This record gives sequence, structure tokens and C-alpha cells, in this order.
Amino acid sequence: MGAKGLPQEPSARQIMPPFGEEHDELRDSLRRFVAAELAPNADEWERERWFPNELFPRMGELGFFGLSKPTEIGGQGGDVLHEAVLAEELAACGSAGVAAGLGAHVAIATPPVWKFGTDDQHERYVRPSVAGTKIAALGITEPDAGSDVASLRTHAKEVDGGWIISGEKCYITNGVRADFVVMAVKTTAEGGHGGISFFIVDTDQAGYSASKLEKMGWHASDTALIALDEVFVPTENLLGGLNEGFKLIMANFQWERLMMALGSVAAMQLVFDKTLLYAAERQAFGRKIGNFQAIRHKFANMATTIEAGRALTYHALRLFYDGHDATREVTMAKLKTQRDCFEVADECLQIHGGAGYMVEYGIERAVRDARLGPIGGGTDEVMAEILGRSMGL
Repeated sequence: MGAKGLPQEPSARQIMPPFGEEHDELRDSLRRFVAAELAPNADEWERERWFPNELFPRMGELGFFGLSKPTEIGGQGGDVLHEAVLAEELAACGSAGVAAGLGAHVAIATPPVWKFGTDDQHERYVRPSVAGTKIAALGITEPDAGSDVASLRTHAKEVDGGWIISGEKCYITNGVRADFVVMAVKTTAEGGHGGISFFIVDTDQAGYSASKLEKMGWHASDTALIALDEVFVPTENLLGGLNEGFKLIMANFQWERLMMALGSVAAMQLVFDKTLLYAAERQAFGRKIGNFQAIRHKFANMATTIEAGRALTYHALRLFYDGHDATREVTMAKLKTQRDCFEVADECLQIHGGAGYMVEYGIERAVRDARLGPIGGGTDEVMAEILGRSMGL
């Protein structure tokens, strides 16, 4: 025990429910992969504003894209808890852009095809996605329709043998490199949430084009503006029921937001740990900066924020995994962790001082990357509105 009866060091972290030993084994495997094959290349991929497509088949080869999919489709036979471990461990790769591109493929774009697709669609799209031989993207957001999905303008016209789609999608992760896009479009003139359908759109055809957008963070990932000029989609690529697309959109939001919360908690912990090491070594005014009360209190507050976010997120994860309606808890977790991640990263930059503002330390990247959290997957304002309405207000 140290001064004032306080322990000198924190106790070793135990496996936390709902995770078990098999999840810890997966965590160890992912950590070795991230440390050996992702983190050493993160700086280069950030500078190039692109990570190689070869990462997708590599992830597939190692089984990381099929953690929750049954063995019959090439998966590992696990469940969402295994994907939760993936979300946490990808945060350590040093580039949120890399984590976003890989995560969007496995946790955002592929799940609707698996959940609502036909056996034929599973074979043509889910199996190669699990193997990493086809890259997936989800296309919902448009220039005038983000969280307001009722305002979608991209539309499909029925023709012999299928549909013709025209319109635009924007801010689409993996949109440049994708082999197919799971896309929400209007299939009737009906306003509001009605008349939305989902199609699986192959990208290697006439009328489809995608251009890369430059952005504040996530530099290693490709974020696209997609234009569709009478792109043909065969009848067998309708995903789910006609005009039932809004149900598909809502079905995956909870998991997407929960994955974002898990990733943000892990990202906060990563930048916190890095900053703690820096404070234990950096000297100012004749002593280590971590010995100053003002700095110690910053760490105390950040640690409390991280642990609160982890507790809330794991609570939501347990409810979601057990099959309960976890909409409120998932929404709280997403709302809480995204803004906190940005603020913790910014506080860590402050502790680093001028060094934190320099590219070489990776702290300024953590700040830039974290800023998307309160926007993507539903803005803070939308999350607050969902919560308010859930209380009957």
C-alpha cells in the first residue's frame, strides 16, 4: 500500500461479463494481429490516405470477418460478443480510418444481407464478404438525407428483369473500393418512411461512379460520393421485402451504434494509457509532470469517464446479447461515449502540450478521428431526441 492507504498500482483487470475465456483467447489473437500487421503500418496508410485492399482477404483468412457467422457460410460459428471484441481491439491499430473501413464491412454493410437476404444472396455476397474477397459498403446517407432517412431521393424504377436506380449517396465508408453496396432507395412516390427498399448494387457496371472525399480525420479510409446514372439491378438483388427498407435500416442501427460505443471506449483507453506513460516520463520544473496535482486530477477525471462509458456500454451489450429491447441503453451508450472520446483525446493532447500537436505522437490524430463520433451513426442531437421520446416527452 502507498501513501494514505492507497494501492501503489491498479489491480489486474478481470474478464468482465458477458465475456468469457474464449473471448479472451480471441482478444489475444486479435491483439497479436493488430500489433504485428496493422499498427506498424498505420502512419504510412494515414499519409497515403488509403489502406491496401489486401487487408480484407487477410482478415478473412484469419477468420475475423466471420466471427458471428455460422460455419455453413464460411464463418466461425460465434456470436455478436465475438464481434464486440473485434470492435474493441481494432481501436488499437493506430488509425481510426483502418478500423472504420474494416468495421463497416463486417458490422454495418454485411449484417443486413445476412439477416434479410435469401440463400442465393448469402452465397453470392455474404460468403465472399466473410472470406474478404468482396468488399461491402452500406449506402443510406445522401447530400440532403442523413439521419432524416425519410428524405431519401435516390430512386428505383422497375423494368423487365429488375430495376434502374438513379441518384446520389455520400459519406459512404468503403464507397470507392466496394464491390457491392447495400443501398436504400425510394421505390414509390410515397413520402415519409414508406416506399423505401434495399438493393444490393454491384459496383462494376455502367452508370456507377464513386469519388473519394477528403475529410478531417479517418484519413486511411475511403469515404465516397457515389453517383448512380440508371444503374441496373436484377430482381434477385432486392433485399428483403419491397417497400420494407425502413425496417432494415432500423434493424441494424442498434448494433452499429453499439459497435461505435465499444470502439470509442477502447480508443479512450488507448490514448489515456499512452498519455499516462508520457506523464510518467516528461519532466517540467524539475519533476515529472504526472506528479503535479493538476495533471493527476485530469487523469482521475478521465479514468472515471472511461470507466463510466465502459460500464454503460457493457450493460447495453449484455441486454442486446440477451435479446432484450436495448434501444434506450444503446442510445445512451452511443451518446455518452462519442463526445467523451473526443474530450478525453483533447485532454490528452493538452497534457502532451506542444508535442501533442505534432503528428509524430499520434495524439492529434486521435482528436481528429474522434470528432466524427458525435456525428456518424446518428448525431448527438438525434440520440437525445430518441431518448427524450422514449421517456414519453
